[in-house]
Amino acid sequence: MSVFPDIVRRLPEAGLSIDGLTIHISHSDTHEVWFLHSEAPVDYPPHAHSAQWGIVLTGEIEITMQGKRRCFAKGDSYYLPEGVEHSVKMSAGYAEIIFVNEPDFLGRTAAASRAID
Repeated sequence: MSVFPDIVRRLPEAGLSIDGLTIHISHSDTHEVWFLHSEAPVDYPPHAHSAQWGIVLTGEIEITMQGKRRCFAKGDSYYLPEGVEHSVKMSAGYAEIIFVNEPDFLGRTAAASRAID
């Protein structure tokens, strides 16, 4: 069950092929805001992208960046600078709101993911 209300769940979904992960996206000409919810644990490999700021709503996330592992829980926020490689592990029931400093980032990511499948 999503922690987000209907007004958020009516936004477009990212369409990523990650079991148990749902991301609703609010697009603008300069950035995206993601409403992310994971029903199952997610272990996402090292990657890099535009600057990202997130705030944890429920559950826990572990972010490894520049050899340092940090854990964040409800109410915590984090910042990932542009181009810095990182990996993430999310607990089941994890939810967050994320600001990404790039328009259509997940649209391109989802399209690339589908092309690989």
